[in-house]
Amino acid sequence: MSYLKIAFIAFLFPFLVTENKVAVVNFDQLQTYAAQKADDTLYVVNFWATWCEPCVKELPAFQQVQKKCEGHKVKFIFVSLNAPRELNKVQDFVDSHNLGPLVLLLNSSNPNGWIDRVDDSWSGTIPATVMYKSGKKVYFREGEFTPESLEKVIQSKNK
Repeated sequence: MSYLKIAFIAFLFPFLVTENKVAVVNFDQLQTYAAQKADDTLYVVNFWATWCEPCVKELPAFQQVQKKCEGHKVKFIFVSLNAPRELNKVQDFVDSHNLGPLVLLLNSSNPNGWIDRVDDSWSGTIPATVMYKSGKKVYFREGEFTPESLEKVIQSKNK
């Protein structure tokens, strides 16, 4: 009987430890995840924070559309703008909301140094979403998405 328990636990262990880990990156490292990719995948980069109510409200829309896009050339990257000292808080949020698979925490003490590099029309308000394809920015938007509006934009940019 104990052999079966051990075998069962050994079988489940890989599934139990596959939580998404939040990586802390600087802006140049962030660029390598999406903006500098020269492939035909559409990279959807969502800037958010745990303390931002509209961001948290919007995340289920991204998760819903992300599921619909499985198997297609669309990759979602969630970039937290929480302070680096809040890494544990962000990790707890990611775990409890099953957010992922790629969540990054941007370590930048000067947002004015990189916001214009994302989009020169960005006021710094979050949530904000930028999309890249073939190493080029193809879309930018400040504000919330509904699942329908996000899916429509993705379809139009992923042709």
